[in-house]
Amino acid sequence: MSRATSPRLLAACATAALAAGLFAAPAAQAVPGHAVTGPTVRSTPSLAGDGCDATGTPGWLTTASPVLTAHTTAPSARFKVWDAAGTKVFDDTAATAADGTVQVTVPGLADGAGYTWQVWPDFQPGSGAPTETCRFGVDTAAPAGPAVASTDFPEAGGGKYAGQNGVFTFSATDASSGVVCFRYVLDNTPGVGGCAPGQGVVEAAADGTASVTLKPAAWGSHTLTVQAVDRAGNAGGPVSYTFYAPSNPNPPKALGDVDNDGVPDILLPDSQGNLLVIGGGTGSTAPTTVVPAAQAPIGGSWSGLQVVHKGWSGGGAPADTVYVRDAAPGNSGYLYQYVNQGGLPLGTRSPSLVGHATSCVDAAKLAVACPADHSTSYKDVQQLVAFGSVEAANPNGITLLDVEQGNLWLQRDPSRFGKSTQLTTAGLWNGYDLVAPGPDADGNLALWSREQATGTLRAHAVPKLADGSYDYSGLADPANGTVIGSFPVADYPTLGSSGDLDGDGQADLYAVTAGRHLVTFKGVANPKDLGALA
Repeated sequence: MSRATSPRLLAACATAALAAGLFAAPAAQAVPGHAVTGPTVRSTPSLAGDGCDATGTPGWLTTASPVLTAHTTAPSARFKVWDAAGTKVFDDTAATAADGTVQVTVPGLADGAGYTWQVWPDFQPGSGAPTETCRFGVDTAAPAGPAVASTDFPEAGGGKYAGQNGVFTFSATDASSGVVCFRYVLDNTPGVGGCAPGQGVVEAAADGTASVTLKPAAWGSHTLTVQAVDRAGNAGGPVSYTFYAPSNPNPPKALGDVDNDGVPDILLPDSQGNLLVIGGGTGSTAPTTVVPAAQAPIGGSWSGLQVVHKGWSGGGAPADTVYVRDAAPGNSGYLYQYVNQGGLPLGTRSPSLVGHATSCVDAAKLAVACPADHSTSYKDVQQLVAFGSVEAANPNGITLLDVEQGNLWLQRDPSRFGKSTQLTTAGLWNGYDLVAPGPDADGNLALWSREQATGTLRAHAVPKLADGSYDYSGLADPANGTVIGSFPVADYPTLGSSGDLDGDGQADLYAVTAGRHLVTFKGVANPKDLGALA
């Protein structure tokens, strides 16, 4: 059996096999003399469990000619093998000990059958006790491809929409094949391995069936690939189930949502440089999606990259557009854009490059001359957040807010023909971290700022005016904001907000501690430690 097969699966398989009478157990008579110990079956893959006691788990072999071994203090030993009916199929075969080890090859065993065996010291009659009775089964044939079905996403179409959960049922097509699990993957190449619990593995019930719930994030055709794995670790050929998930005419849009489930998400790198997508409502650090490090747009790792999202670039996207930049000194100044259809992981398509706006407009969007020190790339940007939409005609659009030369700037519609708007001129915003909570129920915006030297968190109102424009006067001096908390940088190196994480209509803060624990807040209070990040 595969090394990866879980003890629980083995035990379940063993119970069924014993109940079916596959393993007979001849009585052993103990007599004094030479000893025989350590009966073992040599096989590839290794037999999991020796099945050599009353409660042991009999393993299954992928060979019909296993090698049986044991240790003995006698010059030789005798091997006996019985089938399920108690008939000897390998009778009193002697093997000479070499350095205390004896072994024999048992040829021609039947596929699907169970066997018991013992070893005696072969010195003289009555010279020693046999080993305990051991058991194994033979399963050399890979299981047939399973049947796959779903009423939520039928092959003929007409089911649920992209972004909605659907149940898929797998069924072994041969009841005698001993299927113990199914391996599955949506829109990707199936991996290899046994039945170790993990992503893409589901245990089969006693009737050879299993169900999984999957969410095809993007609209269009999808392929679910499934393999059956039997008790010996044999993996059958993959079966493809193709279905179409139509676009939802009323998608559950929520600012901060990147995986198209209508709930804001937190995006953070793990210790290996992968990008974790953590659902705001999960209550733990378990990711809903892991974007591999190799799919990062820079350097083969998401660590050290700034990832911002809150809003859509284009009316048809169901989930946040995601922007990524290298925030390290001396960076390239590039900003990468993923127009996100909810079909994570990011990186399956190459991101587009977004240039920094080279022209300027005022708050009323009238053209004005850019100042001489206006940035022409994102190289010298000190802070960057996805602020929310400032366009009355596109309330779910995206606007970036950054700090350049100590002043706040809006980057309007950065995905197309963006324009820069300078919001402050006194150069007072150096030394502050920016957090953008997003709009409230009335469309008013806000900016939260953390003073890096003190950890003081302040709120700055950006109210929406009657004509649909916004009043940015509250951003003139960061020191004039309303103090709403204290989050020292040493304790919380990372501070952010993906919007309303708990659905109470109030934007929520999250933080990563110095010990890499993810902490969420109800608003900015009542911290909840979700546990350590991977």
